Amino acid sequence: ATSEEEVLEGVADADAILLYHLISLTKKSISRLEKCRLIVRAGVGYDNVDWKLARERGIDVCNVPDYGTEDVADSAIGLMLSLTRGIHFHNSRLRRGLGQWGYSEYPAVSRLRGRTFGIIGLGRIGTAAALRAKALGMKVVFYDPYARDGMDKAVGAQRAETMAELFAQTHVLSPHCPLTSETRHIVNADTIARLPKGSYVVNTARGGVVDVEAILDAVTSGQLAGAGIDVLETEPPSGEEPFIQAWRDPEHPAHDRIIVNPHTAFYCEEGLGEMRMKAVHNVARVLRGEAPRNLVN
Repeated sequence: ATSEEEVLEGVADADAILLYHLISLTKKSISRLEKCRLIVRAGVGYDNVDWKLARERGIDVCNVPDYGTEDVADSAIGLMLSLTRGIHFHNSRLRRGLGQWGYSEYPAVSRLRGRTFGIIGLGRIGTAAALRAKALGMKVVFYDPYARDGMDKAVGAQRAETMAELFAQTHVLSPHCPLTSETRHIVNADTIARLPKGSYVVNTARGGVVDVEAILDAVTSGQLAGAGIDVLETEPPSGEEPFIQAWRDPEHPAHDRIIVNPHTAFYCEEGLGEMRMKAVHNVARVLRGEAPRNLVN
């Protein structure tokens, strides 16, 4: 099935439901569940499940938060390196026969060592990304009001007490937070304006965390030197979005400075296997009468 409507007739008798990010479970389907004990979102984000209604109906909702920790962190660092080293820019220009053979077209490349990697959300993936950025010699600063005291010491990072403090010193901003009412468009025109001119944004978290139209404006104006976007609010995009049109248009001034991937930061063969097995094992635990793992509601 690829939509909620396609599963409505089959959910009433389900003892458990396992789903990915392409289908939402709303009141329409959850209200039909008669004996369901568990909903497992096979993945990290669970914003596509009405977990509050599920709780009211006595249904546990769990996710699989750890299967792609390394892979998403690797992807965030990969996007950063491709942007900050000018790799994407030069490749894009040369392919079209526009680039000069040399560095002169993109002379703004700065050494990463000593630059600040800013993280929103120091959870599993945020921590993995922090350790990778540190290995490159970067200073790591994070903002996470839910991170326990001492996480800064454990990771060897610096805590920013406010968003403004984080943004003011960040050279590369990488959100690693879930999509909630607090974090929707947490990276927007106002917050981007607080970044030092010529900074970068990479997003491997959730599409709704970043306002990509604000990203487009900032890259076009030069406030941002570039952006790497793995996730969008609507996937796949319609193609009518200004951000997508600019990314596809070689004549647009932001074209060579934006990378778009199709929600693949999480993917590797090993991780996909872990995601499926961990989800299924959790279903088996609950059906045997054991406590669920990674309960989110």
